[in-house]
Amino acid sequence: MAVVSVRLNEEEEKILEFLIKYFNEDKSTLFKKSMLELYEDIQDIKFIEENIETKKNPKFITGDELFS
Repeated sequence: MAVVSVRLNEEEEKILEFLIKYFNEDKSTLFKKSMLELYEDIQDIKFIEENIETKKNPKFITGDELFS
């Protein structure tokens, strides 16, 4: 398992402390969740680029259609 050291400026440290209290999580868990969220965002963008933006006449559905 890798150990990573992160330097934060004063403002970033305040934000981290706020998030620790808000989510009731430790620093390590918050960093891991943030990393996974960013990775998911990239995967979503890649999916959109490969499956929607490049298709001619894409069919869009509403949120209601998606969850019905």
